[in-house]
Amino acid sequence: MYRSTTLTLCLLLVSIGVDAANKEEGRLENAGVVLEEILGVPDSIPQELLDTAECIIVIPSMVKVALGFGGSYGRGAMVCRTGQGFNGPWGAPAMYALDGGSVGLQLGAQATDLVLLVMNERGVHALLDSKVKLGGNASAAAGPKGRDASASTDATLRAEILSYSRTRGLFAGVSIEGASLRPDDDASEQVYGRRISAHTIVTGMGISVPAAGRRFVDALEKNAPRNESQKVTNGQ
Repeated sequence: MYRSTTLTLCLLLVSIGVDAANKEEGRLENAGVVLEEILGVPDSIPQELLDTAECIIVIPSMVKVALGFGGSYGRGAMVCRTGQGFNGPWGAPAMYALDGGSVGLQLGAQATDLVLLVMNERGVHALLDSKVKLGGNASAAAGPKGRDASASTDATLRAEILSYSRTRGLFAGVSIEGASLRPDDDASEQVYGRRISAHTIVTGMGISVPAAGRRFVDALEKNAPRNESQKVTNGQ
């Protein structure tokens, strides 16, 4: 009787672990699908910004809640360029969570795909180890759109993080100041099968891209394979 109960409990725990892993892998896969779709639209993120971004965060189906000015809740992933100075190929994804903050006037609850561009090393390092409040610990602004649009506005040049949203097929820059971003190491554990921090994933060596993150990384390698920020800085 005792042995049977123990076996049942072990099988239940294994089943729960598998379900959790499948859920996070599905979320990561969906992040890649969202990014593919957005980058496939001509009037989306300016190429100049893609080419100079250090990291890209995608939060698929973020939920905005409450009547009037409400909060936000979402889970997704961040992919950064590898190497010192984040000037190498795109690396493996780390799972991230977004909570709180007002994202504008809304009625009821609706799901929104959110894309965030981290534009400099200071922004990346702020995100790696702790919760970051957008507009507080890290400066944030609504990103300009249009693949051929100029990105050299004052807000764009000053911001560490640029944000975009897609709701019901409509894509636009959006302000999410007041929201908090944090590493979701529990979700990363489900994806990688071991306890691993966002810092280790982004800065570590030899971290392989999991199968669920391949579409995300492939989309970035196709659309922004090289970091052009040094050329921009040097005026080349």
